[in-house]
Formats: sequence, C-alpha cells, structure tokens
Amino acid sequence: MQISVIIITKNEEENLLKSLPRLSWCDDIVVVDDNSTDKTVEIAESFGCKVQRRTFDGFGTQKQFAVSKTRHPWVLNIDADEVLSDELIEEIKALRLEQVKYSAFAIPVRHVFLDKTFKYGKESRFYHTRLFNKQEGNFNAATVHEKVETKGKTKELNHVILHYSYKNLDHYFRKFNQYTSIGALKLKQQNKSRNLAFCVLAFPIYFTKHFIFYGNILNGRAGFIWSYLNAWYHTVKYLKLYELNQSG
Repeated sequence: MQISVIIITKNEEENLLKSLPRLSWCDDIVVVDDNSTDKTVEIAESFGCKVQRRTFDGFGTQKQFAVSKTRHPWVLNIDADEVLSDELIEEIKALRLEQVKYSAFAIPVRHVFLDKTFKYGKESRFYHTRLFNKQEGNFNAATVHEKVETKGKTKELNHVILHYSYKNLDHYFRKFNQYTSIGALKLKQQNKSRNLAFCVLAFPIYFTKHFIFYGNILNGRAGFIWSYLNAWYHTVKYLKLYELNQSG
C-alpha cells in the first residue's frame, strides 16, 4: 500500500514532534511550509519529509500545491497538530486501495483539550474527508474551510484522528484574537450586522448551546471550560463586527 501524506505548516516544531512519528509507515510525506522561523523545516527533514517552501495564500490553494507534489494516487491530509490513533493506522493499512470502489474516505476527528479527549461535543461529532484519490478529486480553492471535492463515493472509517488544537490556555488566547478578527471580517464581508444588545446576549446563548445542547457537559471539567471559552469567542467576534460596522 502506498499513500502520500500532505501537511501544511507555519512554526509547528512542537506539533510535528507528535504527528510525524505516527507516519513512519508512509514513504512519501510532503510538508509545505510558510516561511517558518522555528525548527519546523529541520524537524520535518529529519523525519524524511519532502519540504516545499511556499508563502501562504489560503488553505485551499496551499493544499492543492501540496497534492501536486505527491508521488502516489492516494493522499492523506492531516494538520500538523493532529495525531493518528493506533487503531486508525491499522485500519488504513488494512485497506486495499487499488481495489476499493470509493474515491475518498472520511475520518472522525476527536478534539483534545487540556489533556482530555472529547468523546462528545460539536468538535468531535463530524467526519472529515482526509484520505482521497487525487485522480478523482482534490481540494477546492477556498481561503478557509477548504474541502475535498471528488467525483465518486466516500466511505466512513471507524477510528479517529486526535486533534490537539491548543497546548494550553495561553496558546488558546494567542490564537483567540486572530480568529475572532478573521471571523468578524468574514461576517462584515457578508454584510452581516449585530446590535449591541445581541452582543451582550450572545454569551449565555452560546454557553448553553455548547455546554448543554452540544453535549460538552459530558466531557467533564474540560468540557465546561471549552464551552465557556467558545461563548466568549462568539461574544468578542460579534463585538468586533459591531465595531467594524460602527466605524464604516
């Protein structure tokens, strides 16, 4: 079985030390790096990865470029902060990709936060197309929320990818400002608006949604903290949108 792996990076030295050891069974790993200033490139090359340097211009186009540099028809896409579970590795190895009638495989991704693997919650609910035949599909060119689009059918696998989104709360808040600003700008570009009253009411609404309706109450202490932070994220995003609209 021959599978190419693609990973796009920007200062991911710590994450690569977790993710790359789980890919030793793959003989073609393409890392597309966006001008990292840490040891990302050095670490990737030490694991035998083929490193391509390219300035980031969107997730979709960056991954399209990565796919173009792969050697094998079947491509596995993971993020630098994702780790394949033992069970998933064995499940993929058991596939006979030259015989399958599918164009792609969707894999469940489990959110890991404060050392807790979330079995419940919105972030652990969905399947994501991560293994696909590049002769039958590829990523679209979306700047964010890029997707794999294929001609044929997609089959769901049983075992999971572990997603280590944030190392700790300090890391979360370092990303928080960037993500809320991007989210507000995207809403602005869609001509969305929110009044100040909505911004105030957003916090309890979103906390209840994430904690109760999305099931994070079942994820224990980490689920409570995650729900609280998500409610704060939406509140700040809408406040930034309010500010953008007020300023014209």
